[in-house]
Amino acid sequence: MFAPKNIVTYQAANLPTVDTLEQALQEHPFTPCGSQELSRSGWAAPADCIEGMVLDSHGFLLIALKHEERVLPPQSVREQLNEKVALIEAEQGRKVYRKEKLQLKDEVIMDMLPRSFTRSRITYALICPKQGLIHVDTPSHKRAEDLLNNLRAALGSLNVKLPQTKLSADKVMTGWLHSESMPNGWALEDECELRDPMTEGGKISVEGQDLLSEEITAHLAGGYVVKRLALEWQQQVRFVLHADLSLHRLRLSDEYRERLNAEAPEDAQAALETSVVRWGLEMARLTQELIETLGGHPDEEPFKLQQEQDGVAA
Repeated sequence: MFAPKNIVTYQAANLPTVDTLEQALQEHPFTPCGSQELSRSGWAAPADCIEGMVLDSHGFLLIALKHEERVLPPQSVREQLNEKVALIEAEQGRKVYRKEKLQLKDEVIMDMLPRSFTRSRITYALICPKQGLIHVDTPSHKRAEDLLNNLRAALGSLNVKLPQTKLSADKVMTGWLHSESMPNGWALEDECELRDPMTEGGKISVEGQDLLSEEITAHLAGGYVVKRLALEWQQQVRFVLHADLSLHRLRLSDEYRERLNAEAPEDAQAALETSVVRWGLEMARLTQELIETLGGHPDEEPFKLQQEQDGVAA
């Protein structure tokens, strides 16, 4: 089953059809690192039960970028470099300076690469062409951008942007802890991070506490703002919302997960397809509500969500 843990969402225009996407990714498959390569990325099947590079479930497209890199422990590199520098200084009776050390370090790395171990990771993206969204399953904007750059290279072009809203997320989250009304179906959990915008390093992490307590209210009155906040949405999904609109530590509520598990098909591919379309619909609704809660788009264009798609109701 597909169960994202973190989401960085992008709005996208002119997303490709499934056939175009499949052909493009087939032309850029993953292959392991060469003996002299530090890293390599390429597209892989999103699951063992899928033959192609794209899983299409009622118009929601799941893709997977595989990244492999060679592991060179910094301490080992330093030790090899120090030995090489010491040998040159002893044999030639001269000092090795910074510029030459950098050249020697490159030589050490190239010598160690063929004998190094490799490690790999897979980053998933859920593409929602009709909603104009791409959800990348990663806590890191850098990894999300890496996936988009690889996708752009495969397709030739890709027009995406992070969602922009009239109100900042930290301002709205701070208001919620000041007892301002929350959207219908949204609820506070018991975790947040407060930061003092006037003091570098001024940060307070709160876990397992009542977020409307007098202690937290006092910090807010003193100028602290909320930079991340644990929330529950529609009694179905729990997550930590960050000020940059990324969602971290996504998880289903116990009741909702039990219901979905009871309804899940036994066939692996069918179960995967069901989870992909479910998460596609849920993330589209959640993204719409989040943007509306933050005042909508600055250009005042509505964020439109197709509530029904190919016979699958939201």
